[in-house]
Formats: sequence, C-alpha cells, structure tokens
Amino acid sequence: MDLPEPQAGPGEVRIRVHAAAVNPTDVLLRTGGHAFRMPDRQPPFVPGMDAAGVIEQLGPGTGDRLAVGQRVVAMVLFVGAHGGAYAEQIVVPADSVVPAPEGVDFPAASTLLMNALTARLALDAVAVPRGGTVAVTGAAGAVGGYAVELAKADGLTVIADAAAHDVDRVRGFGADHVVERGSEVAQRIRELAPDGVPGLVDGSMQTTEVLPAIADGGALAELRGWEGAAGRGIRVHPVMVTEGMTDTARLDALRRQAEDGTVTLHVADVLPADEAIRAHRLLEAGGVRGRLVLDFS
Repeated sequence: MDLPEPQAGPGEVRIRVHAAAVNPTDVLLRTGGHAFRMPDRQPPFVPGMDAAGVIEQLGPGTGDRLAVGQRVVAMVLFVGAHGGAYAEQIVVPADSVVPAPEGVDFPAASTLLMNALTARLALDAVAVPRGGTVAVTGAAGAVGGYAVELAKADGLTVIADAAAHDVDRVRGFGADHVVERGSEVAQRIRELAPDGVPGLVDGSMQTTEVLPAIADGGALAELRGWEGAAGRGIRVHPVMVTEGMTDTARLDALRRQAEDGTVTLHVADVLPADEAIRAHRLLEAGGVRGRLVLDFS
C-alpha cells in the first residue's frame, strides 16, 4: 500500500531502502506475537528490523557522522512510530545507522546487524573470559553462526551443535568441536567439557534441555526471553536485541568485522519486495541457511 513520504525529525535519518532481510521476528509480528508490544498502534503494521540502502535526508541534530547519499545499514524498530524495514523509505534514529560494509552489496549488507548484534549481546551476557569455552546451539542458523565467529574472535574455544548435513557449515564458522544437535545435546557437550561449559548461547532455544551442559555458576543466554529457574547458581540472561539498537559503537564494530572477514554474510535468496509473503512461507517451512532478503531497489 502507499503511505505518505516520511520525514526525518530531530536525530533521525531517512533511508531509501534497497534491501531488507527477512527474520523470524518478522513472522512473529505477522502472526500476532508482538501485539502486546504495540497495544495502541493501528494498521498498517510494517515488519522488518534489518535494512540496507542510501541516506536521503538528515534530520536536525544528526551531526556529521552520516551524509546524504551514503550507503548504510540500519536497525529498524518496527513497533515504533514509523514502522519496519519492508518499505521503500524508512525513518530511523541516526544512532541505529552505520556505514554499509565496504565491498558488500545491499542484500548481503542487510543481513548483518540484527543477527550479529543478537550474537554479540549474548556473548557479552555470558561473559566467558578469553581462553575459556563457550557452547553454541543452533550454530547453523544466522545468530548461531555469528555467535561462533564472534566467540572465536574473542579468543574462546567453541563447542557447537549441528545436524549431519550442517557439520561442514558450522566447522566453516570456526567451531573447535561440533556435536550432534538434538535433545541430547547437553550430554554430548558434557562429554567434551566434563565440568560443564561456563557459558552457553542457546540459539536453538532448547532452554531446559541445555541446562545440564552448563557448569555450576555458569551462564545461559536465551534469545526469546526465557526466565525460568535454572538452579546450580546458573545465571539466565534473556537477550533482547532492542536493547542494543542505538549502540552505534557496537553496530559499527560489527560493520568493521564484516569488512575484515571476522563475520561472514550469508544470503539464502533475494526475492522481489512484492514476494514478502512467499519469503515468510519459505522461512516458516524451515531449513533456510542464510537470510532471505527482499529487494526494494
């Protein structure tokens, strides 16, 4: 549908979107899972939290860090006043915008921020010291893959899970050890770390099934906000990516790590913007490796 051209207010920028990544949270919005976060909002509800494009307009007070015509990536708060990234033009806080990685096209660039930031927040939450060991479940997925790569960059030993057909993919991310995914993943991790791992990033969202893999007094990062009782002194950290959306320094650090190859960008497929429904169906069917991207160029 056609909406009025948005205008950048104080501290905001308007971006001409060229690509928007399709994430599971977009499906959750479409199916009503975010309704409690937006009780006073009226339709249309525009999904999308990851965009890549070109700055068209700078609002007052944005400083000189960004410029009109600059290629950028942005995190978009779809529950905010302007809606999400599935649009030809978006308005977002300047703090949520950083330069696009050099040498990367718009579709690939659009897949970086939300998933890499989620992984970064999760690793920071479990806070395993350099030289320690962290486990990552769901390691073949977008967040899990970034968690493995970022953990290796942090100087950690990584135990990751994978199905048989994803073992090479997960090893390619840099995992030191790969165990078979599934309900017995905790036992398999314990075989490699008999005392348990001090930190675990639960990209597969298995919650209670992964707790036995964690050492007494260790930490668990949960990506969907689970806050159950873990016992044994284990700290549970619900990871909410919205908490880091305006952390420009963190976002720009991830941009630099995409440029230098520390993290790798994976596009499953690029679909025309008017095939968003198909993209959602493909994502819901499962088995997608990398991110589906909508082309708004």
